[in-house]
Amino acid sequence: MQTPADPQDRHEYPSHWEADVVLRDGGTARIRPITVDDAERLVSFYEQVSDESKYYRFFAPYPRLSAKDVHRFTHHDFVDRVGLAATIGGEFIATVRYDRIGPDGTPASAPADEAEVAFLVQDAHQGRGVASALLEHIAAVARERGIRRFAAEVLPANSKMIKVFTDAGYTQQRSFEDGVVRLEFDLEPTDRSLAVQRAREQRAEARSVRRLLAPGSVAVIGVGRAPGGVGRSVLGNLRDAGFTGRLHAVNQAFPDDLKEIDGVPAHRSVRDIDGPVDLAVVAVPAEHVPEVVTECGEHGVQGLVVLAAGYAESGPDGRERQRALVRQARTYGMRIIGPNAFGIINTADDVRLNASLAPEMPRPGRIGLFAQSGAIGIALLSRLHRRGGGVTGTTGVSTFVSSGNRADVSGNDVLQYWYDDPETDVVLMYLESIGNPRKFTRLARRTGAAKPLVVVQGAGAPPGHAVRATRLPHATVSALLRQAGVIRVDTITELVDAGLLLARQPLPAGPRVAILGNSESLGLLTYDRCLAEGLRPARPLDLTTRATAGDFHRALAQALADESCDAVVVTAIPTIGEGAVGDAELAEALRSAAEEVPGKPVLVVHVELGGLAEALSAAGRTAPTATATVPGTGGGAHPFRPAERLRTAVPAKLPVSHPYSRLIPAYPAAERAVRALAEAVKYGQWRREAADPGKVPEFDDIDERNAARLIGALLERGEGLTIGVEETCRLLGRYGIDVHRALPAPTPDAAVAAARALGYPVALKATAPHLRHRADLGGVRLDLADEEQLRRAYDELSELYGTPEELRPVVQRMAPRGVDTVVRAVIDPAAGAVVSFGLAGAASQLLGDMAHRLVPVTDRDATSLVRSIRTAPLLFGWRGSAPVDTPALEELLLRVSRLVDDHPEVVAVTLEPVVVARQGVSVLGATVRLAPPPVRDDLGPRTLPAY
Repeated sequence: MQTPADPQDRHEYPSHWEADVVLRDGGTARIRPITVDDAERLVSFYEQVSDESKYYRFFAPYPRLSAKDVHRFTHHDFVDRVGLAATIGGEFIATVRYDRIGPDGTPASAPADEAEVAFLVQDAHQGRGVASALLEHIAAVARERGIRRFAAEVLPANSKMIKVFTDAGYTQQRSFEDGVVRLEFDLEPTDRSLAVQRAREQRAEARSVRRLLAPGSVAVIGVGRAPGGVGRSVLGNLRDAGFTGRLHAVNQAFPDDLKEIDGVPAHRSVRDIDGPVDLAVVAVPAEHVPEVVTECGEHGVQGLVVLAAGYAESGPDGRERQRALVRQARTYGMRIIGPNAFGIINTADDVRLNASLAPEMPRPGRIGLFAQSGAIGIALLSRLHRRGGGVTGTTGVSTFVSSGNRADVSGNDVLQYWYDDPETDVVLMYLESIGNPRKFTRLARRTGAAKPLVVVQGAGAPPGHAVRATRLPHATVSALLRQAGVIRVDTITELVDAGLLLARQPLPAGPRVAILGNSESLGLLTYDRCLAEGLRPARPLDLTTRATAGDFHRALAQALADESCDAVVVTAIPTIGEGAVGDAELAEALRSAAEEVPGKPVLVVHVELGGLAEALSAAGRTAPTATATVPGTGGGAHPFRPAERLRTAVPAKLPVSHPYSRLIPAYPAAERAVRALAEAVKYGQWRREAADPGKVPEFDDIDERNAARLIGALLERGEGLTIGVEETCRLLGRYGIDVHRALPAPTPDAAVAAARALGYPVALKATAPHLRHRADLGGVRLDLADEEQLRRAYDELSELYGTPEELRPVVQRMAPRGVDTVVRAVIDPAAGAVVSFGLAGAASQLLGDMAHRLVPVTDRDATSLVRSIRTAPLLFGWRGSAPVDTPALEELLLRVSRLVDDHPEVVAVTLEPVVVARQGVSVLGATVRLAPPPVRDDLGPRTLPAY
């Protein structure tokens, strides 16, 4: 962190403006404020800029900076004059600054809200998206300092800079005068500017991961001279997988005359390698990693996979060691997988990368696999690889990432890569923690709309992951993830079961299921499980144990052709005796029937049919004839041969459009097949609804700017606080939420005065903690029509429950009769911003009957939220009661969502009770809690996690 030394600087160094960003090509840079200590860096930077770029910046030949220029460009007050620099290796590669101006264009101070902005990017780094990233950050800084509009003057020939401004998506005006293009644009984010920012973020982060997963050259650092050891093992795994790029072994202890090891060129240092190194696998003890990172950075290595342990998982010292590692790597623009990582794999034919501790390359396929824990990664790869004891190996892995402590590259980064990766059809993730939940749910929504995303979320974060625990019940977090398009499962087995179905079968159009097979009891078991999972099964068709392959073929084709069927589950048991159907014959019959009537998923439930599981995979792989044998069995697998004993060769990867790419998954138990199908049905329904997700409505009466000013003023009082009643009403009022005033009544006379001010009829309420929102305890008196009734009620409460000091009575204007409800919003560490709704009282407090939606809530979300609670019929005329104004309730939910979404400082809102009447809603109580905005959220400019 830099510290300014000029006494004229009016503000302390704003360290919260420091940020690491991913650039367009996948490299990283650091953005930070420029200070007086940067004079030499600025001069050195300017000397490396071409004359043409200098001309474009100053509109005249400007070969060098004068001492006055250097002083001006390094002395800032961080309010009216701000400069930011993008740095790599501690040296400037680009700068941007703004100067606040008045209406006449001369320097000004607040309340002037316009500033001139100018950039300069070193020629060697132009085209990397540096200026676009700087614009996002300088705009955020300007908004923080009360600047709402930027002006920029650009020479017409400077097309690159004009494009930076015009492509940013802000509302702008352009004029041309005296040979200069003048651009003016508002800094208020627009839908287009947010879309541009997020599209750039996706491309940059995807490329940063792609550089790790598809390197042209790899160096393994820490390769031992003797067989065994982590480094030597990884080197062997890379070599055995057939890595298509250049491979190097590095160990500073190698003798000078050692030229190669295991057929791989050997070097004492990365610096000795002739040519670029894209990826370094670091397999040295933690204490030696900093030296290795320095060598890699100076050699231009693009990314690191750090296998070493001894970091955040080991305690406070290790956590600081991890922070230092990330800071050091980012200094050189490198990204890190790990530390404490298991490694990465890419099965693409043109890459064949196994930079991991997995001794065998997994079978190529269409599944992207992410796990933080190495142990979980091993379990997932094993489940996908083996042919029995679970789902058949009907497909394999496209890419695999085990991030370890995920100090840098996280699941969000890999999601950005998989989103548009043509080699990946399904994403499976085991997440022990979610570092940026708001971003994860946004990315999950987008990814889920393109390809299935199946997630197991661990119960708690391991020591190496610095995240806070959720305050929401596990079932609630699961429901929220589902709303974002995540297929949420509970175990690794379910993760693989669902993934293998989704990888090669079409999504079902609905919940209607046909069941057919040669076992009546297995069919009935499948039927019962379908009912339990909320599916709509037809009565099973029993083909009897005498069924031939032709019988299976005809029954399956007929079921698939039936318009009342959305999916088919085939049950099969082994048969014995003359004419028994063979595994390969049955597999081909099922495959050919499914191919004749495409568009609906087919699953097989088998009992100890290893041969059938194998044959189903082979049927999709090689399309055997009805007399074909199972590969490796020499003449057909025995119907009782255990599946786990079968071994298969690694099949070639087939494109999705290939006629035999539709592989039929087989399951050893009905409950596993049906559970996977149920998840596919729910996901298919979500995909259809996601095509029209609704919209976040605009409200003309929302005053976002003055709400922000009020929040800023309130936060100056402390780090986090529950604001007072008057401030709560003012803040909510900025968002069109009217809270009924409750006036304190410490004495009977004060109660009467309050009632006169509000107007009769009124309510008298005790607000002591043990009586608040507890009408059942008698601490509330309603419909008090005059002073006499009010005084009598006041005396009754005092006699029953204690002195006014104990009761804390208030007087409130009566609201129309209706249904009492509660509306809440909270920033949850695991789920992000959440809006919750339920009925007030026992329904929500005792029974937990609350429904939740992720922020921002759309109009469709609000409609479904109101109808999601079990007690929703009370709002819609249950047992002859009058229906209440649910559209007004939905509007209230949308306004609360907007408040939380617009202002991350609002960390909790509670409206209770909210009385929903036949016409309108009345908010009778409200609390709001504020806290400084998080260092890292999903609302500001692009940043990597801070270290």
